[in-house]
Amino acid sequence: MKPGMEIGRKESIEIEVTEDMFASFEGKVVHPAYSTVAMVYHMEWVSRKIILPFLEDHEEGMGAAVELKHINASPVHSKVKLIATLTEYKDQQVITKVEAYNEQGIIGKGIVKQVILPKKVIQQKLSVPESENM
Repeated sequence: MKPGMEIGRKESIEIEVTEDMFASFEGKVVHPAYSTVAMVYHMEWVSRKIILPFLEDHEEGMGAAVELKHINASPVHSKVKLIATLTEYKDQQVITKVEAYNEQGIIGKGIVKQVILPKKVIQQKLSVPESENM
């Protein structure tokens, strides 16, 4: 990692809730609102923004864990702002606290853990051994 990534660093994204973000299973909408799945995606995205300026060419980040509490609903066309704050960085592990807000207030909060690894190591983890090829 390049130097300069400090505890307290913040990043944010703003999104508008669209129908493809609704809570649904097997193509059937359960609730026409911002889903927990979509919130996880956006929490990982805003947390990734924390590390991007500091990755060396040979490095990449991988998601390792997400803890999320979905507190309130957010309907279609509502605006959601997600803010990630770096709380810990050691031993190639990056931990961020993330909060999600809409016009009414907080709708979610969580913790995202990323691990910074050499790209070669990631490629090895993703390769299928010859004996497992079908």
